[in-house]
Amino acid sequence: MADADALVERLLGATIATLDLYHVYLGDRLGLYRALADAGSLDPAGLANAAGISERYAREWLEQQAVARILDTDGADGFSLPPEHAEVLLETTSLRYFAPAGKAVVGVASALPRVLEAFQTGGGVPYEAYGPDLREAIAHLNRPMFLNQLGAEWFPAITDVDARLRSAPPAQVADVGCGTGWSSIAIALAYPEVSVTGLDLDAASIETARANAADTGVAERVAFEVRNAADPGLAGRFDLVCAFETIHDMCDPVGALRAMRSLRAEGGTVVVADERCADEFTVDVDDIERFQWGFSALHCLPCALTDPPAAGTGTIMRTPILRGYAADAGYAAVEVLPIEHDFWRFYRLVG
Repeated sequence: MADADALVERLLGATIATLDLYHVYLGDRLGLYRALADAGSLDPAGLANAAGISERYAREWLEQQAVARILDTDGADGFSLPPEHAEVLLETTSLRYFAPAGKAVVGVASALPRVLEAFQTGGGVPYEAYGPDLREAIAHLNRPMFLNQLGAEWFPAITDVDARLRSAPPAQVADVGCGTGWSSIAIALAYPEVSVTGLDLDAASIETARANAADTGVAERVAFEVRNAADPGLAGRFDLVCAFETIHDMCDPVGALRAMRSLRAEGGTVVVADERCADEFTVDVDDIERFQWGFSALHCLPCALTDPPAAGTGTIMRTPILRGYAADAGYAAVEVLPIEHDFWRFYRLVG
């Protein structure tokens, strides 16, 4: 019975942690953390007034957050957000920013009835079914990595690509599966002479991407289009073609890689970043790979089974799987790039 008791304890802990994330979601969506950070300390009435919510709900949320050790309390009615927690919950460009995890869990939960049906039928669940919460979660979790690491660490490690992006004539970059645009924007910010074309099939993501480009001042050099990368009108135009954390979600990854190959100008480069995971199945994985497994059957696999015939890759796209897709798409080789990253592995597709 010891194993049974241990599992009960694990599931209880997982339930508590999930409920904590739902409360983080409320604090993020309703601006409760921002109100606390701006004020320094608030009682329930003060939070209700500052954030425009019910005082009774304000008290319940504040006390739960104190019990969860996310907020500090003076033991009376004063509650405050510790500075180190404010970085995690409010500093949107920090590599420690993790508040969007609440949106990710809520987004996945919202689509569970359709996932249940997909399990029974073998079909898929379209990306749009997960709604704005998951779309924003993915964008906001990845944004700090793009803004802090792409131009400072990732591309400089690919020395010939870095040199081309800094040289004349100004380089043209295609960002396939660009989502809400932060990868494209980061390229433009890091390399002030380049022009970037972000391509995605999700209209809501492209609309947000255009707003993000305008807000960051790069709209003149970054264009976003709801357009298939296989469009012949795009062929042969780009010095760099890249795809960040998107190939594993695609129903036709071979077709996507073939399209990326066609986009290259003479001498152009194809770079793919996707999940870092073990090359063979093992139960001895770290927390990051467990995180990836958690999303696979709930989101990435259903999205990758939407349009038959579909590869059904899922989140765990191991290096040998990508090599197989690349070979089928006409590439001669796949080079694993020397870029260290907790979540992603980087590849150059050759030939």
